[in-house]
Amino acid sequence: MKVLVVDDDTSVRESVSKVLNEEGYDAVLAADGDAALKQFATREIDLLLLDLGLPIKSGWDVFEQITTENPFVPIIIITGQADQYRAAVAAGVGALMEKPLDVPRLLQTIQDLLAEPKDTRLRRLCGQGGEVRHIPSSAAAFLKHLREQSEKPYRFKVPHSRKFP
Repeated sequence: MKVLVVDDDTSVRESVSKVLNEEGYDAVLAADGDAALKQFATREIDLLLLDLGLPIKSGWDVFEQITTENPFVPIIIITGQADQYRAAVAAGVGALMEKPLDVPRLLQTIQDLLAEPKDTRLRRLCGQGGEVRHIPSSAAAFLKHLREQSEKPYRFKVPHSRKFP
């Protein structure tokens, strides 16, 4: 299986490529939107890992062009940008993963999307249902937990009064 990894950050591309290769995938790399479209046009790509903050053509522009040409290819958006979930749902992406990436969850998401029926992908792209998997970064999940905890009233015990000299 060929996975096109598109990210302008060299360390992200190389790290994800190494993990994918170790798992038996053939990682194809691109550093910007134009390179991604060229790789996609010249190779048979089974899944796309796509960063949003790309030079030359944005990730959303690449997403739009690729899904227009081949609506059946599964796409996982990987991003460090905040508040992309609504846009991902509206666009019909297969999954939205926030950076830093959780590698075991990335690998599981890749397996899930590759096994997903094509008609499910097509319905999601057309806005007719289908789940968009959202995998927040561990840091985002931790911050969410902290926010939830801060909304709960804090209870503490007041020690019995003491007389101070």
